[in-house]
Amino acid sequence: MQRLGIGQLILLVVLIVILIVTAVWAVSVWNATGDAVMGTHGWIALGLGTFFSLLIGCGLMALMFFSSRSGHDDVADPFRKPGPPSE
Repeated sequence: MQRLGIGQLILLVVLIVILIVTAVWAVSVWNATGDAVMGTHGWIALGLGTFFSLLIGCGLMALMFFSSRSGHDDVADPFRKPGPPSE
């Protein structure tokens, strides 16, 4: 296994600090809005939004998977080395 360089170590520390600051901010916002009440329509909207977001995300991932397996993406790959000519 390769050791981390100084640049990679600095990047890792910066990303961990950003993650910690984001988590602290999220907890503080969550606690500050603890008295807000969400009605039935809000819960329905949250549920439908979550469901359709997952549905679209899974559908796009499935399309990407099947597209890469069928070979349609091979023509659009600019980094592909040219192979022997097909007959």
